Amino acid sequence: MDRSFYHFALNYRGKLNPDDYSRFADAMFLDPSFPKASKNFEDLSRYIEEKAHPVMKASTFDRMWEDYSG
Repeated sequence: MDRSFYHFALNYRGKLNPDDYSRFADAMFLDPSFPKASKNFEDLSRYIEEKAHPVMKASTFDRMWEDYSG
């Protein structure tokens, strides 16, 4: 985990045939208050549950986090 979750998730942006990951990444990119430097699961999870756009589903975040931290 050398880079933040935000930078990891940017890899999924802009798909021609969007899936859950790409929709999450696109919404995350457009969210100016997303914690871009965070590598902390609890901080990111709390943000997504309390403040994030509905497209950024917690279930999608959990799957992406597994790939990120795996």
